[in-house]
Amino acid sequence: MQLNFQKEVLPHLIGVAVFYLIVVFYFSPLVFDGKVIFQNDILQWEGSAKEVLDYRENTGQQALWTNSMFGGMPSYFISLEFPGDITNALVSVFTLGLPHPINGLFFGMLGMYTLLLCFRVRPVLAIVGAVAFSFNTYNLLSLEAGHNAKIWAVCLIPLIIAGIHLAFEKKNLLGAALLALGLLLQLKFNHLQITYYTLLTSVIYVVVRLAFHWKKESLASLSKTFLFLVIGAILAVGGNMGRLATALEYSPYSTRGEATLETESSGLDKDYAFSWSNGKLETLTLLIPNFYGGGSQTRLESDSNAGQALRSNGVDNAQARGFLQGAPTYWGDQPFTGGPIYGGAILVFLAILGIWAAPKESLITFGTIIIFSLMLSWGKNLSWFNYLLFDILPGYNKFRAVSMALGMTLFAIPVLGMISLERLLERKDLKPLLISGASVGGLLFLLAVAGGAFFRFEAPVDANLPDWLASAIQKDRKELLSASAWKSLGLIAAAFVLIYFTLKDKISHSLLGLALTVLVVGDLWVENRKYLNAESFQSNPSRQFFAETPAEQKVSADEGYFRVLNLGESLTQGARTSYRFHSLGGYHGAKMRRYQDLIDYQLQPEMEEFIRKAQEGNFDWDGIGVINMLNTKYLIAGQEANSVFENPAAIGPAWVPSEIIRVSSNEEEIQQIGKIDTKTQATLAESQGTVRAGRGSVTLQANSPNELRYQADMDTGGLVVFSEIFYPEGWTASIDGEEVNILRTNYLLRGLEVPEGSHEIVFSFSPSSYTATKAPMVIFQYLIALGLIAGIFFTYKNGDGRKG
Repeated sequence: MQLNFQKEVLPHLIGVAVFYLIVVFYFSPLVFDGKVIFQNDILQWEGSAKEVLDYRENTGQQALWTNSMFGGMPSYFISLEFPGDITNALVSVFTLGLPHPINGLFFGMLGMYTLLLCFRVRPVLAIVGAVAFSFNTYNLLSLEAGHNAKIWAVCLIPLIIAGIHLAFEKKNLLGAALLALGLLLQLKFNHLQITYYTLLTSVIYVVVRLAFHWKKESLASLSKTFLFLVIGAILAVGGNMGRLATALEYSPYSTRGEATLETESSGLDKDYAFSWSNGKLETLTLLIPNFYGGGSQTRLESDSNAGQALRSNGVDNAQARGFLQGAPTYWGDQPFTGGPIYGGAILVFLAILGIWAAPKESLITFGTIIIFSLMLSWGKNLSWFNYLLFDILPGYNKFRAVSMALGMTLFAIPVLGMISLERLLERKDLKPLLISGASVGGLLFLLAVAGGAFFRFEAPVDANLPDWLASAIQKDRKELLSASAWKSLGLIAAAFVLIYFTLKDKISHSLLGLALTVLVVGDLWVENRKYLNAESFQSNPSRQFFAETPAEQKVSADEGYFRVLNLGESLTQGARTSYRFHSLGGYHGAKMRRYQDLIDYQLQPEMEEFIRKAQEGNFDWDGIGVINMLNTKYLIAGQEANSVFENPAAIGPAWVPSEIIRVSSNEEEIQQIGKIDTKTQATLAESQGTVRAGRGSVTLQANSPNELRYQADMDTGGLVVFSEIFYPEGWTASIDGEEVNILRTNYLLRGLEVPEGSHEIVFSFSPSSYTATKAPMVIFQYLIALGLIAGIFFTYKNGDGRKG
């Protein structure tokens, strides 16, 4: 079947070229100058992943365990690769070789463009919706913060929904293949919260679809559709078998799993999970970006109210400039924010147009997604709803930052908006345009002119400012809202005029699409440049961030096996120390539950008490027994060499306690380890049976992430304690080649019962969740690739590709 190049190929090539050029030019320092975006989360990841990456480079093998942070933990969520995995190659092909992470934005445009074509939106309008979807501030703020996996996961939602939609449109093979591809990649990027939201989005689509079509569809036809979709989902899951198996293995032992201490609750605490809850009125930032003042740190001009107040009160010019560079203009409900979540005024207007112009099924489908996701994002500000879901929805209590649900909102807005515009152009009905224009325009005009009459513009941060400065900042917040509302009104007025004259046949559809693209790109470009601009790109931020200090040079001179405690770095919010050393701290959203307990109950109090005494001149090394049992040989208190303190009480890699204290509960054990002499005493749960105390010595002979070798010389057989974190899955221990049971001692350390005499002890980490899934998952990936090729071929062979 011959294709009409001008009608069936050229528009899509133009779309792809537009997407590519937008990404390339916005991120030109990255593409052309070799710079990278300064992303704090990614720098922290580099620190946590350094040991794993180095081991892979040096040996060609995967380090499944890392000792670089939190005493030791599986590396599944840090850096995990599978031999033969083709997903990276697929990403490179579909994104035309664009670098990570900006390739996710390009893929998001392709996915949204595909979805809109599936809903029979003409290409010139689909381009508008695709650009608006990928370039909203939600994605670029996430990019600036380093949330690369989240961006990719969100940008894959359109392709997944496109696959489901095509399957219901009788293009079963192609639909299942697109679903499989989208879900394969989304699971690869391993942002399970966004995947959860994708599932909710899919359920809403399917339920509405069935409600509208169940009478028209035969049971056999629906069964066939669901069968193909199930096969697509199975292939996607199979293509990520190793990632999912390791995640399922680890989850019960992480902070997202069941509580270990009898007095603690499972999952995440509600206060923690809902700490980032969008305010109800904060929803208006989708339409008016500066409704709540922009970001927590916003640049103000010198002639702003705050600038004038600073000068009037005699504040030094340098101090004034510093304050105005990051003024606290945000006055919303969240603890802080990098910037507003803005969906593009024109797209929000078009989505509202859908109330009167969209097909009923599309309005209910995507309107429900928008409303439901907004309700989720309000979190504690709609507690009766969200606390109920937190308690009853399976798995929902594992997630935090519920404002992330706005990813669903910003997916549905451009879909509903472009479907609505397409239907309006088909019907040439002015009434929906006039009603929506008057409604949205009237609201914007009211807020632009009289917004100050409805709000007080006060924020908690104002309490830290003198009254004269707080008052000035509040005036600036008011002016920011007004100016932003005027800008949105101007954009919507321009779009209104363009659509009006198109309906009157004064402007062609192509010119309308081009003009809207220019308006949308210009709007989002300007707004995003406030937060991700030339200053965000650096030649090599890692080099500066991880530059070796004199203190680190001193510690690095010791080639032994030990851990480091950096007193200047948070135990849970920094992985810089992990870049070079085995650290007690780290940076990870899913730490091991027992280690988090140890931080809360012992490590943090011990560290604070040690610092207090040290400041008085008393270095109480024997008073930090829990730190000592983790083989913490060095404490770093600054950057200079003289800020390194060697711990004479560090117990070492392994030792033989002379007394065993039996405990009956986890609660009792975690309290007990703070009281005992960890060098001579050890705790052991009664459930682990009877083990006697021994006498002897144990030395570490060799170590790597996946294996540790020791030599034990036991005068009397008994318990040996190892300064390694106990993890019940994947680790095996052998004494002289014979496998033995690993005990848990001192709440989270490993222990072995070693008989009298000289013995070789080997710990090996080879979890079946990784080793048994490597080959099958690659086979599933190839099946998806073949299914996609077959789906495209048969769709166009049958002529379905021309029908949308």
